[in-house]
Amino acid sequence: MEPARKRGRSDMWEQFKLIAPDKVRCLVCSTELKYHGNTSSMIRHFTAKHGAAKNHENTNQVDWKRELDEALVNMVVKDSQPFSIVDDCGFKVFVALLDPTYTLPSRKALKNMVVQKYEEEKAKAKAIMQRVEAVSLTADMWTSINMDAYLAVTCHYVDDSVKLATVLLGVLPFPELHTAVNISAAMRSVMEEWGIEGKVTSIVTDAGANMVASVRSLNLRHALCFAHSLNLVVKKSLDATPCLENLRTRARKVVTFFKTSTTANESSKKYRSR
Repeated sequence: MEPARKRGRSDMWEQFKLIAPDKVRCLVCSTELKYHGNTSSMIRHFTAKHGAAKNHENTNQVDWKRELDEALVNMVVKDSQPFSIVDDCGFKVFVALLDPTYTLPSRKALKNMVVQKYEEEKAKAKAIMQRVEAVSLTADMWTSINMDAYLAVTCHYVDDSVKLATVLLGVLPFPELHTAVNISAAMRSVMEEWGIEGKVTSIVTDAGANMVASVRSLNLRHALCFAHSLNLVVKKSLDATPCLENLRTRARKVVTFFKTSTTANESSKKYRSR
């Protein structure tokens, strides 16, 4: 049974045997360890129990450093952590306890590593897009908490295993006026960048007049977002039901009262905990 490898076979496999997809055994002391797709735990065990791996200590340390750097990058990306995490005292102490030999990268180095990871993943996604025959897009304008405007464009397609797959093509800063002309120009630029101009079968947006007009100017089939449409139906139905207006107003006042009064909020918590 051979382990999958990305950068060549590690020297640690001279000291361990893969006995299950997620388990390895030390050939020196027969200790069994969990295997997570890398040799980090194997190196730790061998260094602690049997000393450095003969003539391969430097190579193993380099491999280990590379794997830990990659794990750090993945953590920052998947958990939306700031680059400044490597400067946090608590995080430094935690990492030092886990592995005193590991040197955290600087904030700038970590940023460069994340950018490189982004470029690698984007290149892979673009390669997939070249093989796909047809796609649909969703586009939406939104505003951040800092009042910065963005246009998000997402691509959907059916992969080789006949499963729906999604790729985020971009979240583009949009300081321009939200006109149909500007929106369609931005979406056209995204399609050209990803090489999918002739593959788009439809674009899904909300019912905003500028979004509808932008898709029309691209000469593509337009579909309204079902969730957005359903929300509008519920909202308009509530607005068109006079007998509910008084109830909604009173409920709104109750919620506002508890949100703006710390004393009321604390009293509410005591009653809810009973």
